[in-house]
Amino acid sequence: MAGVLQGVTVIELAGIGPGPFCGMMLADHGARVIRVERPGHAGRFGDAGNRDILNRNREVIELDLKDPAAIETLKDMAKSADALIEGYRPGVLERLGLGPDVLLGVNPKLVIGRMTGWGQQGPMAPLAGHDINYIALSGALHSYGRKGEKPSFPVNAVGDFGGGGMMLAFGVVSAILLARSGGVGQVVDCAMVDGAAILSAMTYTFLGNGQWRDERGVNLLDSGTHFYDTYETSDGKWISLGSIEPQFYALLLEKTGLTGDPDFAQQMNPAKWDELKERMTALILTKTRDEWCSIMDGTDICFAPVLSLKEAPQHPHNVARGTFVEDGGMVQPAPAPRFSATPAPAPKLAGR
Repeated sequence: MAGVLQGVTVIELAGIGPGPFCGMMLADHGARVIRVERPGHAGRFGDAGNRDILNRNREVIELDLKDPAAIETLKDMAKSADALIEGYRPGVLERLGLGPDVLLGVNPKLVIGRMTGWGQQGPMAPLAGHDINYIALSGALHSYGRKGEKPSFPVNAVGDFGGGGMMLAFGVVSAILLARSGGVGQVVDCAMVDGAAILSAMTYTFLGNGQWRDERGVNLLDSGTHFYDTYETSDGKWISLGSIEPQFYALLLEKTGLTGDPDFAQQMNPAKWDELKERMTALILTKTRDEWCSIMDGTDICFAPVLSLKEAPQHPHNVARGTFVEDGGMVQPAPAPRFSATPAPAPKLAGR
């Protein structure tokens, strides 16, 4: 298989959510990822079976890790692997007889990626949780939502995938680079609460510099302003505006017929934001989404229509870039990012 990670071998102990996402990221870019499933579970993830996009591009084997013979098989696999990733609660790997001391004993260069919600240590480490809980404890969830309303979680993108699986993929590749350049193997302790916190680094920058009020929906990037928000159109669809910089804001005023309005000239006056948002809301409601596209597309307003999951793969920009691909009747996001010399191969669903 081609790809920037060609020649890297990763053992993935099957799990759900962020672990498989990490495995997908590595496999998409050429790593040989061997997914270890319980007997009878290969290709049966939830209701998706082999149509689970997160499980694409894998080799799959079945091992009963309660069987000592299977444990020995896994140890043998680890001898020639670059990494092993797992998403068990802390202590489970050790109880199976596959703790870091054992695995590093058979392969001192092995990278052991451990994906949890709360981390390997800390008072909450042994407890269950989900994305919504991890982003809540990190402070991130507090900043998502509208003024005066309850926190609004962005499905499970921030904890499971951005702060979890993506962070684990970064950690594993980084540790492999060190091991291959003369260093040693090690454990990568990837906690979704840590990942969600670091994804909020810029928000904490604003807060620490007095540029962010510690409440929802009143700040520059959290729907507090009239120039960075989503707006409903007359046909019940939506558009997005992100006209922060003065030159982009000037274009927004031009295209909406508001140039010269003394109130809208006060772009960065928080005392005016609520009033201006009401006026912008009423104005955007006067046209359909397509009509606004015809006015704002191709400009530097920082504009895009809010597309549904079914619409997004058909947008001309996404089509031109190949942002979405199809395999086995499943439309799915293409591997990302793009590499000029070692492009990722076309993804294949499990079992294909």
